[in-house]
Amino acid sequence: MSTELITRIAAARERVIAAEAGDALTPRPPARLPAETVSRMIDHTLLRPAATADEVRVLCAEAREHGFATGCVNPSWTEICAEELAGSPVGVCTVAGFPLGATLPSAKAHEAGRVVAIGATEVDMVLNVGALRSGDPGAVWEDVAGVVDVCHAGGARVKVIIEACLLSRDEKVAACVICETAGADYVKTSTGFAAGGATAEDVALMRFVVGPDVGVKAAGCIRTG
Repeated sequence: MSTELITRIAAARERVIAAEAGDALTPRPPARLPAETVSRMIDHTLLRPAATADEVRVLCAEAREHGFATGCVNPSWTEICAEELAGSPVGVCTVAGFPLGATLPSAKAHEAGRVVAIGATEVDMVLNVGALRSGDPGAVWEDVAGVVDVCHAGGARVKVIIEACLLSRDEKVAACVICETAGADYVKTSTGFAAGGATAEDVALMRFVVGPDVGVKAAGCIRTG
């Protein structure tokens, strides 16, 4: 896989360079969408380490009220979240390898499998940023693929957080190619726990690289006004 993966990454970087010569990577003003459509794109999130069960229940009630895509909580709250959101269209999202991404691949995949078994419908895993920056795309691919396999076997989707603020342009391209070829459903910009969050430029780059069949999720430092 590594030789093919390296070839794909190199080809994607060449496409990005060509696109940069024009305006294919220039962020476009977002379309104005109905409030209910925007709500269905939002993961209502509570990942503070000191969050309590009561706070998780409030989060779930708010997610139901506003019609959000999911309630997103730390793994230990997955079961409560699933109970609170049962019978609603709101999904149950949790995380794996969060927030650093440096967990052993076997542990990350095991965690993902367990949370899916107790009710998670989406798992946001954090890519191993250090391995990517060390020039080991094969190891990163194996890490992502392991989580994707167990989640898809349980009927859950996977979003891979690449922590774009810590990566160079070429590393962002490599991360997106790895996620796409490993079968991830989405690539996601940020955990919100690092030095920065989503930028329009990162979202445009990620969309360009993964193409139309993989979702792109913007997260971290997103504000209204």
